[in-house]
Amino acid sequence: MTNLITIQEAVDNFKELIHSAICEGGVKAKEAMIRSSRPINNIHEAVKAELIRNGICPTRIHPALNNTRSELKLAGFIKQKNQDVCVSPENYEPKKVIMTEGLLRGQTDDYGKDYTERTISINIRSQISSLAKNFDTLYERTIAEAINLHVRCPKMVLGEVYMIPVKEYNVSLMDEFRVEFIDRVSSVEKYIKSFQAINGRSKFDREDYKYERVCLLIVDFQQSPSKIYSNNQELYDDGLLEKNSDVSIEELSWESFIKSLLVCYEKRFGDSILI
Repeated sequence: MTNLITIQEAVDNFKELIHSAICEGGVKAKEAMIRSSRPINNIHEAVKAELIRNGICPTRIHPALNNTRSELKLAGFIKQKNQDVCVSPENYEPKKVIMTEGLLRGQTDDYGKDYTERTISINIRSQISSLAKNFDTLYERTIAEAINLHVRCPKMVLGEVYMIPVKEYNVSLMDEFRVEFIDRVSSVEKYIKSFQAINGRSKFDREDYKYERVCLLIVDFQQSPSKIYSNNQELYDDGLLEKNSDVSIEELSWESFIKSLLVCYEKRFGDSILI
């Protein structure tokens, strides 16, 4: 399949939509643009494209390529929630059941536990301002999403893409229809350390709060094209990480994200997700 969007194109499209909104309508327009989900949907499409590049049949991806509807609403222990991007299992059909445990006891699950557990779910988030202020809430929410599904479906393979800027947008200048950045650099080391702590759930009988694979997209939107950091050396060179730091962005990089999820799936269920 040709013309699949790359992560670089997706990030640059995200940036263009945010910048255009600011220049045309200031803070309110930027907030409306974010609420529309148009910027983040570019990252969704990049995830789908990468799944296809790695051999996943497009008909098994939900929502379909270039589509934002028909998300799978999967049931966990606490709640049912639409998942951003899913890969449905081969040779398993959804089976509607009445749930018998957890907070959803008595409610209808349209897919059933077997189907849900064999579905790969990838959720995508971004935060472009107030990173320090909102960190605890957003991090706790990220952990809660993994717990919700893993408690009910321990073998389920979960992925998380989280995008942050190295420099935040200057909100105080947006109502002058200006795109400027705050010189203060976000705490890159804190974010890497935090997402390392919930990355790489290799055994399904423990650590429900972890994801099988996390991708932390660290982006400099001030550069053109936007710069996506994939290794520690790039962070060292730009003064974003001390050389004596014990954190590593490599294990959270985009380049190996999808492949890692597929390898984990094959190990966990004993068959290929590509069938």
